[in-house]
Amino acid sequence: MTEAEVDESIRGLIAPFNKKGVAITDATTFAKDLEFDSLTVMDFVAEIEDEFDIIISMNQQAEIESYGQLVTAVHKLQDS
Repeated sequence: MTEAEVDESIRGLIAPFNKKGVAITDATTFAKDLEFDSLTVMDFVAEIEDEFDIIISMNQQAEIESYGQLVTAVHKLQDS
């Protein structure tokens, strides 16, 4: 799967979590822009892990602050 295909899939997954209808860009942050709380983050990560059949470690989750970082991380994890 290309990074663009990963991006498209994640955009579909994030839609139900984007309660405020924020425009998603690579710079969109989960904490500030989307106002995700810890429970929302865990639910969203579970959706991504199921969709892509990957595991995102707690350390990786802590380092991912923006949408663009997430797409890159998922793309790399998928290829490993």
